[in-house]
Amino acid sequence: MAKSTIKSVYFCNSCGYESPKWMGRCPACGEWNTFVEEKVSTKQSSRNKGLIATEGARPVKLSEIQPLDEPRIHMPSEELNRVLGGGLVAGSLTLLGGEPGIGKSTLLLQNILSIRNRRILYVSGEESASQLKLRADRLGKVSDNTFILTETQLDKIFTQIENVKPQLVVVDSIQTIASADIESAAGSVSQVRECAAALLRYAKQSGVPVILVGHINKDGAIAGPKVLEHIVDTVIQFEGDRQYLYRILRAIKNRFGSTNEIGIYEMVAKGLREVKNPSEMLLSDNREEEMSGIAIGVTIDGARPFLVEVQALVSSAAYGTPQRSVTGFDQRRLNMLLAVLEKRARFKLGQKDVFLNIAGGLKVTDPALDLAVVAAVMSSNFDVAVPRHAAFAGEVGLSGEIRTVTRIDQRVSEAAKLGFETIFIPSGNLKGIHEKFNIKIVEVNKVTDVFEKIFRGEA
Repeated sequence: MAKSTIKSVYFCNSCGYESPKWMGRCPACGEWNTFVEEKVSTKQSSRNKGLIATEGARPVKLSEIQPLDEPRIHMPSEELNRVLGGGLVAGSLTLLGGEPGIGKSTLLLQNILSIRNRRILYVSGEESASQLKLRADRLGKVSDNTFILTETQLDKIFTQIENVKPQLVVVDSIQTIASADIESAAGSVSQVRECAAALLRYAKQSGVPVILVGHINKDGAIAGPKVLEHIVDTVIQFEGDRQYLYRILRAIKNRFGSTNEIGIYEMVAKGLREVKNPSEMLLSDNREEEMSGIAIGVTIDGARPFLVEVQALVSSAAYGTPQRSVTGFDQRRLNMLLAVLEKRARFKLGQKDVFLNIAGGLKVTDPALDLAVVAAVMSSNFDVAVPRHAAFAGEVGLSGEIRTVTRIDQRVSEAAKLGFETIFIPSGNLKGIHEKFNIKIVEVNKVTDVFEKIFRGEA
C-alpha cells in the first residue's frame, strides 16, 4: 500500500510555480507577494496514474503527420459559434470566465438544452438540481438528453461520467471541484490545477469536449493559478455591466480559431438574446431634436465594426478644481485629447468640468474613437449640435493631426449601411481602396479642420 505523506508547499497564484519555501518574488513570472501556502499529499490515485501514462507514444516526423479537420459540435447560438471559431471542437477543454451574476450559467444552460441529438452531463457545484430546474423552466426549454449532477468530488464525478457516457460535459464551476488526493480546500491553486489537468486528460483520451466555468477576481483575471489558462484549449470571457442589459462574449485564447471575434447578447426575461446588429442596439433613435455633446464614432472590436454613441458634457467648474469623469473610455486618453485641444486648437478647457460617457455600457479601447470624442467635447463646449447623420473615425495625435486607422473600408461601409450621410476620416486613409461607398466622405488633417467643417458649416 502506498504511503501517504503530507507536506507544506508554496504556490504562486499568478503562474503556479511551486516552491518548498515562501518567496517574496516569484522567479518564474516576476510577480511580488503571490505565494500561498498549501498542504499537499504525495500520494497519487490509481486513476491519475493510469491517465498520466500514454501507451504507445513515440516521436513522429512532422512531415509524416497527416493534417485532419477537427470535428466540431455546432452550438445553437451563432454568436457562441462565432467566438469559438465555428463550433465546439471534439476533445477540447474550454474555459468560460466572467463576473458573478453576469450570465455564464444561463448562456451554457440555454445552449445545451437546445441540443437534442447529444447526451450532455451538467455538473453543478454551486446550485442544486431544483435551482437548475427553475432556471430551465424560466428559459422555457426542457431536454431529456441533459443530465444534472450536483457534486464537488472529482472521483465521484468521473464515476458518474463512466455511468452516463456523455458526449458533452459542463462543469460549473472549476473552483468548487476538489480531489480527495490533495489535502487542500476547493478553489486553492493545487486543487484547481489538478482538477483541470484531470479533466483535460479525460477530454483528450475520450474525445468528449469539456466546458469549465471559472470565476474572476477583483482585477478581472480568472481566479486560480495562471497555469489554468495554459492548460485549456480555449478561454472565452463573458463581460458586461450588470446595470445594463448587454453582454459581450470574447475569446482570449483559442487554439482552434481566431481571437478577433466577439459575440453580443442582450439579457431578457427568458435568457440571453443574440444581437445580430450591434450598431442599431447602441444608437438611440428616440431623439426628436439634435442635442449638443453627442457624436457617433465607428469602432471595431475583434473583427466586427459597429457604431457607438459618444456623449460629452462640458461645464464650468463649480468648486474650483475641474473634474474629469469617464465611463467606458480610458480616462488618461481623454486627458491627452483635452490637452491637445488646449494646446493645438486653443480651446480653454483647463477650468471646465468634462464628463464623457460611451452609451450602452460598453468599454471601448479603439483609438479610432478619438475623433468622435473630440467632436463631442467641442459640441458640448460651444453648445452646438453635431449633424445627426455624421459619423467619425480617426485617431488624434499629440500634435493635433488626425492619424490613419485600420480597416477604414469596413468602418465606412458600416456607417453607410446604417443610413449615415457623412463620415469624417483621416486624409489619405482610403488610398488603394477603390470601392464606391454610398456616403459622403470628408477627409480631415487636424482637429482644427474638424472644428471648421462641422461648426462653421464648411463640410
